[in-house]
Amino acid sequence: MSAADKSRKDRPVRARQHRLERLRKQSGLTPPPSAIPEAAEKGEGVTVDCGWGRLVFCQTFPDNESIAEALKDEGEDRRDIAVYVRDPHVLLAIAPTELFLDPSHTYRLDLGAFKTARDRPEGFTIRRLSSAADAKAVNRIYRANHMVTVDPDYVWKRRDSRVITIFVAEDNESGDIVGTVTGVDHGRAFDDPEQGSSLWCLAADPKARLPKIGEALTRHLAGHFQARGCAFMDLSVLHDNEAAISLYERLGFVRVPFFAVKRKNPINETLFTGPPMEDGLNVYARIITEEARRRGIATEVLDAEGGFFRLTLGGRSIVCRESLSELTSAVAMSRCDDKAVSRRLMQKAGIPVAEAVDADDDDAVGRLMDRAREVVVKPVRGEQGRGVTVGIRDRKTLDQAIRSAREQCPDVLVETCMSGDDLRVIVIGGKVVAAALRKRPSIVGDGTSTVRKLITGLSRRRHAATDGESRIPLDRETRRCVSNEGYSFDDVLPAGKTIEVRKTANLHTGGTLHDVTARLHPGIIEASIKAASALDIPVVGLDFMVESPASGDFIFIEANERPGLANHEPQPTAERFIDLLFPQTARKDDAE
Repeated sequence: MSAADKSRKDRPVRARQHRLERLRKQSGLTPPPSAIPEAAEKGEGVTVDCGWGRLVFCQTFPDNESIAEALKDEGEDRRDIAVYVRDPHVLLAIAPTELFLDPSHTYRLDLGAFKTARDRPEGFTIRRLSSAADAKAVNRIYRANHMVTVDPDYVWKRRDSRVITIFVAEDNESGDIVGTVTGVDHGRAFDDPEQGSSLWCLAADPKARLPKIGEALTRHLAGHFQARGCAFMDLSVLHDNEAAISLYERLGFVRVPFFAVKRKNPINETLFTGPPMEDGLNVYARIITEEARRRGIATEVLDAEGGFFRLTLGGRSIVCRESLSELTSAVAMSRCDDKAVSRRLMQKAGIPVAEAVDADDDDAVGRLMDRAREVVVKPVRGEQGRGVTVGIRDRKTLDQAIRSAREQCPDVLVETCMSGDDLRVIVIGGKVVAAALRKRPSIVGDGTSTVRKLITGLSRRRHAATDGESRIPLDRETRRCVSNEGYSFDDVLPAGKTIEVRKTANLHTGGTLHDVTARLHPGIIEASIKAASALDIPVVGLDFMVESPASGDFIFIEANERPGLANHEPQPTAERFIDLLFPQTARKDDAE
């Protein structure tokens, strides 16, 4: 091909690039260079502000003393990281009471040998962060993963940064942001002679229905830096994060002997103080004990496996089992435990309930089956969705469901199955603190994996995201739900096909919660407060079936005397629980 021919061939590409550049400038999408805060002046002592803290590139500092001084200059509520430390033992010796060696491994991907994925990810699209809404969604994912959040303005201003690159994964069906990754170009940060790059802040929404989000984001960022001509991409991963390490090694990352040093601060506390005293408690108990310790309330674990602990401040001592405390009477507990009793109390309080009959009354059950398109079978006593079967349409399935429910409790109710969404409302001290929609677990086909494999993968992710509290059993009920969708466990689910694998949204069987506190209808708030009063209980989780959390149409389902407060983060459920137990420790602005 002649030079002229090549020039003509490249002309459309150059023209498109010119038009795009002109459009970006005209629309104000590209801020002037001075508006993009980049790394510190290239040369000696380079740091890069990542929003949650600074990356201190130690290879650009003249000595360990200057590195130590840089770390001591850490801002409030920040988490600076000194990376590529040459002599960590010397650096720690300079400030042993202020600095510590980060217990993380450094892994490196050779971008020269890296092969980008040919297939696009199923169910989501990876793109650059492009809006203020994206920036807020990134923070939501950070909070869900207990990471340090970032000022959305910071993220937004760096959408066109030359040093920092932020990608997000967007669910093709819902439009929700379900993952994010941030990368740093070392060459553009400090003229790195090695032409390196690094990955920071990889996070996926723990409630995402789609698999392999983290892997796809890692691959995409690697391909991005590869296209820029970077030689490698490094990352830091906590030494005991086996799942992440397995993923990185599968992608071709190898461990390299580089170290990181951090400053001792409240954010990093767990990394340098060892395991907390709450070790062994489940997440529902731990969120409360951690909040108590932050307020100076003494915590004594009585039975870690059962979730029992004692809180003491001054002369006041209260024993709790997760969110169930001595302030809840045995009478209130029995009202919640017996679904028939709680139904009657709600009816007396004027709160609508679903039509229900005793499973032993064959005639009443038959009439209910004739009137209702679908019914629900549930044991009168029980928790965590055990023995509950939803969406029953025929007598054979009904009889099986009743037998299953009686394994939990001899008394069984048959209710009309209400359409809509499952809503959980948390009431503490007579006030609505949190509300969330509970979504049933569903899988998305990729065209190659069996239903069984997809369920197992989703269950594994839910188990990891909830500290082992949630999983999807491959039991008779899951098999029934899959069969109703027209598939078996061994069938390959077509690419893009979504099916529900449980008809209940219970968290312990794979359901997810999605915060709707700000959207809750005043009528639901009023009904929730009235329900808690009727039960005479200080802390309760109320389940409603709703058309929408923003509408006033709802049906009471049941009450839970020991709701999982950790499921409603970032709402301040643990804070309000401790306020109830020890009101003298409540912040004035929270108490008002």
